[in-house]
Amino acid sequence: MVIVGRPNVGKSTLFNAILGKRRAIVGDEPGITRDRIHGEADYRGRRFELVDTGGILPDEDELIPSEILKQARVALADAVHVIFLIDGRTEITAADRELLRLLRRLGKPITLAVNKIDSEARAGLVHEFHSLGIGDVFAVSAEHRLGIDDLLDHVTEGFARDAAEAAAKPPAIRIAIIGRPNVGKSTLLNSLAGKERAIVSPVAGTTRDAVDESILRGGKRYVFVDTAGIRRKGKTKLMAEKLSVVMARKNLELADVVLVLLDATEGIVGLDANIAGYAHEAGRAVVIVVNKWDAVEGTGKRAFEERVRDELKFLDYAPVAFLSAKNSSGLNRLISCIDQGYASASTRVTTGELNRFVQTLRLEPERKIRYITQAGVRPPTFVLFTDRKEKLHFSTERFLINRLREKFGFRGTPIVIKTKWGK
Repeated sequence: MVIVGRPNVGKSTLFNAILGKRRAIVGDEPGITRDRIHGEADYRGRRFELVDTGGILPDEDELIPSEILKQARVALADAVHVIFLIDGRTEITAADRELLRLLRRLGKPITLAVNKIDSEARAGLVHEFHSLGIGDVFAVSAEHRLGIDDLLDHVTEGFARDAAEAAAKPPAIRIAIIGRPNVGKSTLLNSLAGKERAIVSPVAGTTRDAVDESILRGGKRYVFVDTAGIRRKGKTKLMAEKLSVVMARKNLELADVVLVLLDATEGIVGLDANIAGYAHEAGRAVVIVVNKWDAVEGTGKRAFEERVRDELKFLDYAPVAFLSAKNSSGLNRLISCIDQGYASASTRVTTGELNRFVQTLRLEPERKIRYITQAGVRPPTFVLFTDRKEKLHFSTERFLINRLREKFGFRGTPIVIKTKWGK
């Protein structure tokens, strides 16, 4: 099911209201949503995919608006039902009529939702919109969640209430793609998807919402999330861009694996280290991805990786993958790194194995380890019970983490050590 309409009529607000969570960025600036945003919705046991599209101006020739229309056409081609959203506080515009003409060509069921009708006085305005010739017209207020049940009762009529198909899907590995603006995040998503899933342009900051795409590869399901480019504080002025950065960081918390994208032609800059720090702090498995490698001359992979290791010392556990998103080269190595990182982050070691392992180690003098156990995964978290209240010295903790990696793997994931004192 797809929501379409002109810019700023409330599509993202309605999208979030139906999903019951904040998935798309909402604000007063027109044109905040650019790519198509997907979400899994459930209304009274009827499960369906909901798609939010960018504001459509059918006759606009500029790059971003024309790409928005292109993305919307892809979503509409797969739609089983279209919700045409219109602003109930304004008159019907020529753009509304032209957009409706485009929608009718598709031959899909269309329901007209007249938004921003949040009072009885405004409800009287709805009859004017019957002049568009759509039989099914519903008054809603997406912001106040009014009229949405009636709308959903209608548009989901006939949808199956059986969730068996959704349950049959293999569990997905969720991967967030982060990096500075214009390092190639959207190009990488498109390359992985094998189609133009996200808008790509030379304009830094084109992506605002997090754009995700589910991909089945080798029997495994991956959900790749293209996030907005993260800028330095003070460099982000528009409200939409500030929210984009907040949403990008939020997606780190929801991810299983994080791809930190670097631009091989520009080398490693200070902001790259800051962004990589966000991934490390989130405790997720990490892959350092060097993009645009096809455009680099005179530097070998080993020399570049040494530079990466020197600048990003805190990510010494993360593998480095070299690729060209534009040419779709190096993707197999990337998928292999993702699989390895996810498997490592999900690994559990038995308490017996851990305690036999610890007995072979020599840690701080006069420090006795009574017991060790693994408390959790993603990231692997270990609790160490010792005979002293003081935390382990940094060097000792580092030594223990390195030995855990040597013994049990954990390639590509951070390891957390917690110390507890007990008699």
